[in-house]
Amino acid sequence: MDNSVTVWLQYDELLFYAACVSHCWSVCLCVCVCLEGRVFRRRVGSGGMRLGSSWRWQLTRAMKLALRWCRPCRLQKAGWVGGSKGLIGHRLSKLWMYSKLLLRSLYYNSLTNSDTLLDCAFEPVYWIVDNVTHWFGVVFVFLVVLLTSSVVIIVYLFVLPTIFTTYPMHWTAWHLCCGHWLLILVVFHYYKATTTTPGYPPKDKCDVPSVSICKKCITPKPPRTHHCSICNVCILKMDHHCPWLNNCVGHLNHRYFFSFCLYMTLGCIYCSISSRNLFLEAYNAIETSFQTPPPDYSPRESVAYKCIIFLWVLTSSVAVALGGLTLWHAKLISRGETSVERHINRKAARRLQEKGRVFRNPYHHGRLNNWKLFFGVETRSHWLTRVLLPSSHLPSGDGITWDCTFTRSDPVAI
Repeated sequence: MDNSVTVWLQYDELLFYAACVSHCWSVCLCVCVCLEGRVFRRRVGSGGMRLGSSWRWQLTRAMKLALRWCRPCRLQKAGWVGGSKGLIGHRLSKLWMYSKLLLRSLYYNSLTNSDTLLDCAFEPVYWIVDNVTHWFGVVFVFLVVLLTSSVVIIVYLFVLPTIFTTYPMHWTAWHLCCGHWLLILVVFHYYKATTTTPGYPPKDKCDVPSVSICKKCITPKPPRTHHCSICNVCILKMDHHCPWLNNCVGHLNHRYFFSFCLYMTLGCIYCSISSRNLFLEAYNAIETSFQTPPPDYSPRESVAYKCIIFLWVLTSSVAVALGGLTLWHAKLISRGETSVERHINRKAARRLQEKGRVFRNPYHHGRLNNWKLFFGVETRSHWLTRVLLPSSHLPSGDGITWDCTFTRSDPVAI
């Protein structure tokens, strides 16, 4: 092999190769340990010299054996270099030299650090998580539809009849209007959030403003655009990939996602409060069923009690969990940033703080203005028609160019 040949290496190739080498090396060590164990047992059984049996000695012996078999000189002794097998041996020798060069470049590269090595080692884990999340997104969507439908069915079968027979007329009308209003908003925004594309940067235009190049797509990335490893595509104003939607949350469906979280939380709070008395009654009835003799409940009453308990526990749990997520996203919207930008801005703030400077989010226009831009509110009537009622209007802007405001009186230091 000509030593003067220069091998050009790419950073992504080094990462992939390091991950492959680390996992293949682990498999080889396991195989060598097993083979060494068989050799030890054969030698001991045949009356030969007894070798050390500690696991440290076996591991060291296995590593030496693996390195001995990987040496190119083994190929020359076996006749793979020269003669009729010279071509195959030459290729294996070149592969061996190239492998050593790759491994040494990982250690002697000035850009390599502990984070790079950890990313290489955990790259297969990331790949498994991304693919599992992608394929299980359909299951999560089915669970959302199933649980929501079960709550609606229980309300129609057991809660509404109780409201009709025990509540006054004005309270009955209020429950009917409020409950169906929340149900329509939840269904509408969930459907739009799952079926609306998050927004992708154009690939056929050369004049698109960009701040960097995506290493995965090899295309220009506009501001606030990030690559989703699950969808394997760049997303405009990417917030995160939501498995419960089986879709990315980006520029075009961010409003639908937050509205779904908000109205689902309000709907769960409404159901848990409305069925509180029914839950206490059903819980006491279930407790008395363990007495001797048990009360004589009909099958319909037993099913009704269990359904009410299921309804209250489910809606209360979802209200707490989803309520926390909704508050977190409301805080991000008030600051004019996404979940991805939150981590980026925090790192930038620490870096500038060490230099005695203050970080200012260029996409923050004030809390009220951020909410207006997020919901697309331009007039006062839009708070009713675009926020409190179902609306499929497009968000403000095209997701490619953004209005960066630096001259404001209340800069945000994150």
